[in-house]
Amino acid sequence: MTDARPRARANDYDGFAEAYAAHTENNLVNAHYERPAMLALAGDVAGRRVLDAGCGAGPLSAALRERGAVVTGIDASAAMVALARRRLGADADLHVGDLAEPLPFADGAFDDVVASLVLHYLEDWGPALGELRRVLRPGGRLIASVEHPFVAYTFQDPRPDYFATTHYGFDWDFGGRSAPMRFWRMPLHAMTDAFADAGFRLAVISEPRPDPAARELFPDGFRDLATRPCFLFFVLDVPREAPAADA
Repeated sequence: MTDARPRARANDYDGFAEAYAAHTENNLVNAHYERPAMLALAGDVAGRRVLDAGCGAGPLSAALRERGAVVTGIDASAAMVALARRRLGADADLHVGDLAEPLPFADGAFDDVVASLVLHYLEDWGPALGELRRVLRPGGRLIASVEHPFVAYTFQDPRPDYFATTHYGFDWDFGGRSAPMRFWRMPLHAMTDAFADAGFRLAVISEPRPDPAARELFPDGFRDLATRPCFLFFVLDVPREAPAADA
C-alpha cells in the first residue's frame, strides 16, 4: 500500500527550529569554527549597517550587535525569526523572507551583508546575489560561508562529478523528528563566476581552522575538523562608483 502522507518540504526549519538552535548554540562546527571565522572576516563593524541574510535564531546577529553593528536580520523560517526576536529583543529589525525573492530593503541600505551557510540551499545563486548586491552601498561587502565543494567530492561514495552543479539530500534528526534537507553543490569556479556576474569583486577566499581553544572542549572532533576542509569563506567587495570625469 502506498504511503499517502505528504513528504515534508526540504529545508523547512519551522518544525525543528528550537532543537536546531539549541544544537548549534555551543557546538564545535558552528560556535567554535564557522561563526568565529565570519566574525574575524567582518572585522571592525562598529557603526556599520549589517544585513544578516539567513539569520536563523540570531547568534551571529547578536555577536555583530555586541561589536557595535546596526543589524537587520532576514530568514525564510518564521520560527527561526521568532527565536531571533526572543534573543535580540522585541524591537529588533527582523523579517521573514526568502533570499530567492526580492528583498524588502532599499538600494544601498547596508554597509555589509553576512550570509552564513545559506547560499548552498539555492540551485541558482544569481537572483539572490543580485538582490544582495542591490542592497549594498558602493564600497560595501558581502561576507559569505558555504559548504566546501570538496566535502561532497571527497567523502561521498560514489564520488559526484566535481564540475557539475547537483544536489544531494539527507535527513536531519532534531527534537525527535526527522527533517529532509537538500543542499546544492557546485565547483569553486562556478561560485566565483556567480559572484562576478552579480557585480562583486573577490577580496578574500579563506579556509580557516577551528578556534584552538576548542581542542580541549571537543577532543574527538577537533582534529578531524582541523585537518580537512568543511566550509569555504568569501569576502566580496562592491566596487565604488567611478568618479565623474572633469567637465
